[in-house]
Amino acid sequence: MKTVAKNRRAHFKYHVLEVFEAGLVLSGPEIKSVRAGQVNLEDAFGRIDNEEVYLWNAHISIYKQGSLHVVQEPTRRRKILLHKDQIHRIMGKLSTKGLTLVPLEIYLSDSGYAKVRLGLCKGKLGPDKRQDKKKKDVERELRRNFSGRHRIK
Repeated sequence: MKTVAKNRRAHFKYHVLEVFEAGLVLSGPEIKSVRAGQVNLEDAFGRIDNEEVYLWNAHISIYKQGSLHVVQEPTRRRKILLHKDQIHRIMGKLSTKGLTLVPLEIYLSDSGYAKVRLGLCKGKLGPDKRQDKKKKDVERELRRNFSGRHRIK
């Protein structure tokens, strides 16, 4: 498993309640761009249309060495492959106010397929974000103080 792109802001902006792993339908030049790591998940989100899940606003750059005849839009919607029972479960949970489907990362499986890890998330408020930032700062300080080169003798 090789991680291609991570949505680093997702854990800062949202509480991740549940995680789903799914396949991602890509065209030939798109999978080559994904393998090259030219993916941005910053503004991406998942949406359900007609009992199918789609990934919206995920930016996959145009493959430079690809054909000029086939031009893909970098932010087009892409189908996510999930089982029907998973889709119905997500639909039930998304009906709850304040929940959203956020891509956490895109990775390549051992067999070479592009997979996406989706999180069912609830947005954080300002105090939650400040609390997380303080917690990270404290952990960083503790690691710094207990590392070998910064010990007080």
